[in-house]
Amino acid sequence: MPAAWPVLGVEIVAWTTVWALFGRPAWFHWLLIPAFMALPTEIYLLVFYGQGISTHHLGILAETSPMEAMEFLGSKVWSMLAIMGLVAIWWVLAFRAARQSPDLHWQGASRWTALGLLAVFGALAAYGWEFGTARASAPPASAATSAERGAHLTGLALPPLPGWAEPPARFDAFIDSWPFGLVARGVDFYRERRYLAALNETSRNFRFGAHQAVPDDTPETVVMVLGESSRRDRWSLFGYARATNPLLAQEPNLVPLNDVITSVSATRLSVPVIISRKPARQSLEDGFNEKSFLTAYKEAGFKTWWLSNQISFGKFDTPVSVFAREADVVQFTNLGGFTNRSNFDEVLFEPLRLALADKTPKKLIVLHSLGSHWNYSQRHPKAFDKWQPSLFGIDKPVYTDLAIKPQLNNSYDNSILYSDWFLAQVIGQLKASGRAAALLYVADHGQTLYDGDCKFAFHGHNTQHEFRVPAFMWYSEQYRERYPRKVKELHRHRKARLATENMFHTLLDVADIRYPDDRLEWSFVNGAWKKHTRYVDSYGWTDYDNASVRGDCREIIAKKPPRKR
Repeated sequence: MPAAWPVLGVEIVAWTTVWALFGRPAWFHWLLIPAFMALPTEIYLLVFYGQGISTHHLGILAETSPMEAMEFLGSKVWSMLAIMGLVAIWWVLAFRAARQSPDLHWQGASRWTALGLLAVFGALAAYGWEFGTARASAPPASAATSAERGAHLTGLALPPLPGWAEPPARFDAFIDSWPFGLVARGVDFYRERRYLAALNETSRNFRFGAHQAVPDDTPETVVMVLGESSRRDRWSLFGYARATNPLLAQEPNLVPLNDVITSVSATRLSVPVIISRKPARQSLEDGFNEKSFLTAYKEAGFKTWWLSNQISFGKFDTPVSVFAREADVVQFTNLGGFTNRSNFDEVLFEPLRLALADKTPKKLIVLHSLGSHWNYSQRHPKAFDKWQPSLFGIDKPVYTDLAIKPQLNNSYDNSILYSDWFLAQVIGQLKASGRAAALLYVADHGQTLYDGDCKFAFHGHNTQHEFRVPAFMWYSEQYRERYPRKVKELHRHRKARLATENMFHTLLDVADIRYPDDRLEWSFVNGAWKKHTRYVDSYGWTDYDNASVRGDCREIIAKKPPRKR
């Protein structure tokens, strides 16, 4: 594996540096205690999820109580405790060996030579980090200012480091090294926490002034399920030939929403539009000065949960977790990743069961699923590998290879089949609760899947398949009795032209929550609903309903010049 060589080089340099600085291993062995303590977790994540400790995992550790960790690990906790005991013995034996081995004491001219070389190496790396590095392919930088070259601390206008003098070290290789990479991951975690705090600060004092129109103590539950990478035309609920929704199709109180589009085909940009009043045409901007429907529900007397099988930290995920942390209970359950092995969405069943068992009468529960995120075949267990041939069991398939188009599409449909089962089980738990309950499902964006002669796959290609998303609402009989007019309006608007911008307003209206400047004309469970312009990010802000569809990729092309971003 080519990536192993840079990591090996980092390991050699790092261990040499520590040994040269301290002279004797026994003198720096105490500094390795954090690494020894983290080793059982690293082994656990590598064995079960194919990756080591990351920024996201540090976030989970920071936010999870010991009791929650014990419940999550179950019987595996004993194996981790056993490994912890073995690691402790290993540390003691290694310390004794280091103390009793005078031959490991590095002294003499070779140590000072190594320290000198390391000092030069460090100085070059620091200079390159501060003033940049001149690449052979880059234009001359002699006229550039220090700010343009990215000086971080000094503000000086010095020339960049020549390319030939750049140390052969990569930061990503340092992050992957052990145990030194733990320091880099810790720094990354700290930066993400600061970024999270900065985004949250913009809306810290925001209030909706929300309340239920007729406050009472009648128990009711509202569930919002955020789907992932799901396209409408692969759901048999919307006419697909394959029976990808056999269970949902049997639900009599389930109302498919036939025409829903998302404004942008990226999770970090689309989810804020779904869960807050952030306008579609602001979705490309970082941050928002308002909070989400979680805060509105809390103001109206509901206890709120955010239960996620997604990632909490990272440049694609932190903007969503800003809103997630408004909830009373926040739980991220995905110890894997997106393209690696990860938990199936059914990992959310137990947190959901505990939320439903909570004695609070009024509840809002958000389930953020992993849905049909690539790698599709790793989103479901073997029992759902129905359509063949598929990519199931193939580790890291090359998704850009058109030769695997049939396998890729079959695996995608299998992931929809699993989502059908997952959603049916969630509905089953709500039925068993015996209270007024409603569930609203919508996917964040769709996927392009080498359709016809299209040479594109996944998302970010401005295609109809990425903008048209599946959505539906389910309600219990108790909910129908409590809110008969809302159920009537839901059925009346099932074929209306809707967008993810409607979801915030509808979800508040589902629980009859009002606030001073609410917009009932954006709620499709309300008689005041009105059609509005549906913008999508396709070569500018394009009116989706006044656009043409081009080619097998089905690109959305504005008939009139689109609005500028």
